[in-house]
Formats: sequence, structure tokens, C-alpha cells
Amino acid sequence: MAQDYKFEGWMGLDKDSADGKMVWQEFEPKPWEETDVDIKITHCGICGSDLHTLRSGWRPTLYPCCVGHEIVGIAVRVGSKAVGGIKVGDRVGVGAQSDSCLGRLGDCPECAMGDEQYCSHKIVGTYNNVHLNGGKSYGGYALYNRTPSHFVIKIPDSIPSAQAAPMLCGGVTLFSPLKHHNCGPGKRVGIIGVGGLGHFGVLLAKAMGADKVVAISRKTGKANDALAMGADLYVATDDEPDWATKYARSLDLIVCTVSSTKVCLPHYTHELGGFGY
Repeated sequence: MAQDYKFEGWMGLDKDSADGKMVWQEFEPKPWEETDVDIKITHCGICGSDLHTLRSGWRPTLYPCCVGHEIVGIAVRVGSKAVGGIKVGDRVGVGAQSDSCLGRLGDCPECAMGDEQYCSHKIVGTYNNVHLNGGKSYGGYALYNRTPSHFVIKIPDSIPSAQAAPMLCGGVTLFSPLKHHNCGPGKRVGIIGVGGLGHFGVLLAKAMGADKVVAISRKTGKANDALAMGADLYVATDDEPDWATKYARSLDLIVCTVSSTKVCLPHYTHELGGFGY
């Protein structure tokens, strides 16, 4: 099947691209397989991983590189062996992972159990990785994206694309631990940090029916936003010297979204009840 569109996007050619020195150019997506989906991109969220990758912050980047792994768009080509019931014209999304071995490299308990994110044979990121067929993965700061259908999801009609995109990485980063630890009625949940990840934690914990949602940050500056998002309580640790004692054993589940050296984890874990996580 001939395609009447080109794969073009903002490409990072070297470490300077992290400073905005990117180039708009055409790129060659992974060779087409009948399990693939081509997506005309309408939205793509921004993640800190994009900057880390552009500057080779984690490992040497496979330049040229097109970042962006919170992709939403319209399926314009769907392979004959695609899974998930995706059809041309569907609004779909792709998150941070675009492939795993799926048993193609031998027995894989993780993929067999639906835990592809823990695949021990081959994890392919949505950008800056190499697929099993040798093609590079390119992200969402582009006109089109090609991804194996197993990692393409339909976007519910009730969620606007601009809101859906950041849920595909930032959102699921918080939803996963909340879901895994049974956030819901009867649970008191603390979210440490109210940034790009933490605000999702507050929104999701509230939506999942937690009895109490506590937003925790160092300063008071984010209090109004956190309370407007659904937090029942906001704790500013720099402004409440006795906070660790005052709120001791008041939470059943804590999700920490920060990596600051100023975070005192023993104080936070002190807030957990006897069977907390």
C-alpha cells in the first residue's frame, strides 16, 4: 500500500538540540509490518525525558532523534494483523513504550502476563530505540508516527486530546501505583510533590474515591491549586515545623513524585499507618 504522507518532525542532531537547536526534517520510520499503525499526530505532551534524551543525559542518544512520547492522533493506516480493534479514522494514543519482545525472542513470562513494561528481552521506547526489525523509533514532535498496534490505544470520546496526551506518560506514572495499591474508598492517600506528576496523583486519587487526599510540598505556593484539584488537605513542610508529628500515621498510601535531596523519606514514611505502602 502506497502512502501519500511523509514522516517529518523536529529532530535533535546533537546535544545542543536540548537548548532548542532542533531541525525540521524528514525521517525514515521503522519498516512497515502488518501489525503496525500509522498515526497522523494532532497532539503531543512534553516530558522531562525529552530533554534528558536530547542532551544524552541517560546514555548516548541515537541522533538524529525525534522525541515526544505522549502522542495522540488519528489512525491513517492499520495493518491487517493489527490488534486492539483499531480502525482507520480512530483517535488513538501512544505512551512511552512502543514495543517489547511479546514472546518473539523466546519465553517471556513478563509479556505473557501482560507486564510488557518489565520485559527482560527487549523494551523499545517510543523514541531513541531500535525495533526488532531494525528500524529506529521516532517520537511525537512530528507529523506522523508508526507504532506496533499492541502499544496503540483508543482514546475515549469523553477525553479531549489535549488532556489525553499527558495522561499517556505522566498520568499513567501515577495511575499505576495508585491502582496497584488499591486506591479507593477506605484509603487515605498522600501525594508528595505537586508538579507535573503530583497534580495527576491528586486528581486521580480523588477520582478513584479515596477517603482523603493529602498534597504534600515544601512551600505554600501550590496550596490553592492542589485544593482546587481535589486535595482535602495541603501540607507545606517548610512552614509547619511539627508536620511529621502532627500527621503521623494518618495515611495508608503515599506516592512520592520528587527526587530532591531535601526530601526526608523517613519523615514521610512516618505518616503511614501500620499497614501502609
